Amino acid sequence: MVNLIASHIVKPAKPIPTKVMFLSECDQRVPVTHVTIVHFYKPEGPELLKDATGVLKESLSEALVAFHPLAGRLYQKDGGRVELQCNSMGALLVEAQSELKIQDFGDFCPTPQIRALIPPIDNNNTPLHEIPLLLAQITKFACGGVSIGLAVSHVIADGHSGCHFVSEWAKIARGEKSDDQPFLDRTIFQKYEDDHPSSTAPKLQYSDFFPLPVLIGQSSSLEERKKTTICAMLKLSKDQIEQIRNKANYQDLMIHKTSNQSPFSRFVAVSAHIWKCLSKARMHNPAQETVLYVNMDFRNRLKLPLPGRYFGNAVLPVPTRAIVGDLQSRPLSYASSKIKEAIENVKDEYVRSYLVCMKNIPEVSSSRHFQAVGCPQGLFLGNPNLIFTTWVGLGLYKADFGWGNQIFLTPGSVAYDGKLFIIPSPNGDGSLFIPLCLQAEHINAFKKHFYDDI
Repeated sequence: MVNLIASHIVKPAKPIPTKVMFLSECDQRVPVTHVTIVHFYKPEGPELLKDATGVLKESLSEALVAFHPLAGRLYQKDGGRVELQCNSMGALLVEAQSELKIQDFGDFCPTPQIRALIPPIDNNNTPLHEIPLLLAQITKFACGGVSIGLAVSHVIADGHSGCHFVSEWAKIARGEKSDDQPFLDRTIFQKYEDDHPSSTAPKLQYSDFFPLPVLIGQSSSLEERKKTTICAMLKLSKDQIEQIRNKANYQDLMIHKTSNQSPFSRFVAVSAHIWKCLSKARMHNPAQETVLYVNMDFRNRLKLPLPGRYFGNAVLPVPTRAIVGDLQSRPLSYASSKIKEAIENVKDEYVRSYLVCMKNIPEVSSSRHFQAVGCPQGLFLGNPNLIFTTWVGLGLYKADFGWGNQIFLTPGSVAYDGKLFIIPSPNGDGSLFIPLCLQAEHINAFKKHFYDDI
């Protein structure tokens, strides 16, 4: 349904000195894969798309001057780590045409139909150093709409960094000056590691984060990895979110008889609701241990915050552990309290200790490979566990390439069981969209509990 018209390698518009760029332990921990996202637009007139590919190509070349790590390549090193060579090999820009209309994508659930709007990446058969770190595809639809599908190397950028790049690229495409430059010096992390106050910091160990619980009665997660998964797109209105939040806060007040502590946030309450509903849908043994991970941005949680436009990964996985029987028998405020406490623990000493913990791991491959059936040593974040990534607060809907802001955006895929995204509504009405991936046998039960238990 998507026809390729042309593809271009786009290099920085100005010469960039070739060099090896330091990668932090946060960069080294994430999977050597690409984060994918598709932006949908509905221009008011066809004239706005005149020479759209040429505009994107020229503006991308300009944007890659400031964001030149995205034009480089990764190379394998010992211990599963990688090296970033800023060698201006360039990004890939693809132009495509589709007979579909934007409305044909329904609720924009990340399906293979959505994935076709992003250039394919063959990680299994292509040497790492031959894979571009940035791939983009402009697809024009029969209705006059258009999409920009992006694949950005997770090693190079997290959500904040990726949105910063797209925002500046769009600014250049509109003919404006890009004046919000990224901070590229990742050696700043070496200072945090060297200054680590080991005498006072939490003594975090690898076991604090991994390995993860497996289902009772199973010796490993291998059987769970093989099960068929399915993606879905759920939505919570502002009123539904407030119902969930008010329930958790009211229960907490009744238990503690005080309102001295800050109330649960929307994110915490919704996460707790999902955790309870999912453990119910998965029909866990009451004695089953389960872990909920929250991918936490810590840019502003350090005593000396990272520069505002730090370009790289500044995210760590924050685990919250519980016994399913407790999750189900206790009120929503119980799960909310556990998540809130885990998040509030992410402060300067915690982050520094985490960085040193990761630095001391001689082999990082096992923590980079998620759910690969052929990778028994890899992490499995699925049943009985789950992991959240929130895109709230990233400024997602500011990527106007001259066609207006996006009418919607969605991940290109949700790769494995137990993975969920939380995405704000494009119209700013306070609602949330939740694309997720679950084992097919649990998806219907989860949807029922998700809405019935509000």
